[in-house]
Amino acid sequence: MWIRALKAARVAAGVSQDGLAEKINWSASTIAAIETGRRKPTFAFATEADTALDTGGLLTELLDRAERQRTPAWFLAWRKQEAQAKRLRTFELTVIPGLLQTEEYARAVIAGGRLHKPAKAEELVRVRMERQELLTRDDPPECIFIIDETALSRPVGDHAILDRQLQHLQEVAKLPNVRIHILPIGVGAHAALGGGFAIAQLPDLDPIAYLENATKGQVADDEETIDLLNRQWDSLLGDAASTSASLSIIAKYRLTP
Repeated sequence: MWIRALKAARVAAGVSQDGLAEKINWSASTIAAIETGRRKPTFAFATEADTALDTGGLLTELLDRAERQRTPAWFLAWRKQEAQAKRLRTFELTVIPGLLQTEEYARAVIAGGRLHKPAKAEELVRVRMERQELLTRDDPPECIFIIDETALSRPVGDHAILDRQLQHLQEVAKLPNVRIHILPIGVGAHAALGGGFAIAQLPDLDPIAYLENATKGQVADDEETIDLLNRQWDSLLGDAASTSASLSIIAKYRLTP
């Protein structure tokens, strides 16, 4: 339905795929992949296409409806902000951040504790994998990750799955828009022992944050919370290893460095 709406809006506006690419920050090949179903649309793409094609927000609204059927309601608000961010800063305390997880690692995390039926778990895995497209899209955000060293040794799934996950970290770290910092165990008590969080810097808007807890996440944009998280982030980054030293720490935990 969404793809048909995009094509109809583009044709009604008399705009080709190449023409649409000239109006927005997405290549013609990406637009073609979205229109053929080979690539999932993001909220950032939908928003830009709405503006370029003068649809009155129709594409964003339709995508929102579709995502509400697939994504937990409490997470949808953050996913929309994450997709539109120009800069993402993420700290994770116990596991590898979702945007950096391999499919098998994500499946092991989501299936942990058997809280979801198999079909639901697989749908959540697909949603998580789709989110990762923002790392390599045409206009990707700057992404900075701080990961507590303890997450590198937790055998999520099994040791082989963990090893492939660590290899993936080494590969993703090569992307020009991605920085990975490891917070060494030797730091001891640090500013965010209470849990992970993420801060998204949106175009021409104030930052918005996502806070993790035991049941569901919370999106926050109030000045007091953002200020506290910024101070936590600065403290964590000051204690974290450099990007090159962080890669050495990751290699230390590999089965085959």
